[in-house]
Amino acid sequence: MANLDLVQALDGVMKGRFATRFYIDRPVSHGTIRDILDAARYAPSGANIQPWRVYVLAGAVKAEICRDIVATHAAEAAHHASEYTYYAPSLPDLYQSRKQAFGRIFYGSLGIAQDDLRGRAAQTAKNYDFFGAPVGLIFTLDRRLEKGSWLDLGMFLQNVMLAAKVRGLDTCPQETLAKYHRVLRRHLPIAAEDVVVCGMALGVCDAAAVATRGVMERASVEAFASFHGFEAPRAHDQGE
Repeated sequence: MANLDLVQALDGVMKGRFATRFYIDRPVSHGTIRDILDAARYAPSGANIQPWRVYVLAGAVKAEICRDIVATHAAEAAHHASEYTYYAPSLPDLYQSRKQAFGRIFYGSLGIAQDDLRGRAAQTAKNYDFFGAPVGLIFTLDRRLEKGSWLDLGMFLQNVMLAAKVRGLDTCPQETLAKYHRVLRRHLPIAAEDVVVCGMALGVCDAAAVATRGVMERASVEAFASFHGFEAPRAHDQGE
């Protein structure tokens, strides 16, 4: 028998999580981060190989790394690129339309016009200070592994975000930090065989700023799932 209180609580955490780009200046303790990672490490992985590695940044160390990335981005952004391709070179129409809708909603909520390239660039640059969050995480994966291990890392990342959320913290996964893997290697003991996959901002959200964000609609279940071998749903199963 399902524990309905637990089901509702877990569903609420998953539905309430979103990429937060506004944080207040409140530190997060080493113990809290360790507890988050201790819970997240139970993510599934093929043959239990647990391929993830995490570098947790705070305080003066984080500030130094951010200064280096921000300066590098301002001076020579064109000379840096991620070691993998995140988006397909040509997105199919469905996904391209969703990507464009995100841009309209997100930048629109900030009062940045679609043709305001300088405003968009300034907002993008905030990634490189983890949007002011007190904690930054860098995730790496052994480049000798295959796509299955990238799936494993994705499940681990989701665990991190959910474990943070239930502790009253918010997160923002940031692929764009992978662009500056050479800068990160100047400061962190990242092995040559590891690829920097993404970063993540973590901290207490600025509730007032978050309240202004646009609502990102998610596709309905019917838009991505088909059911086979089930009896026709009754009216109340469909929420009617």
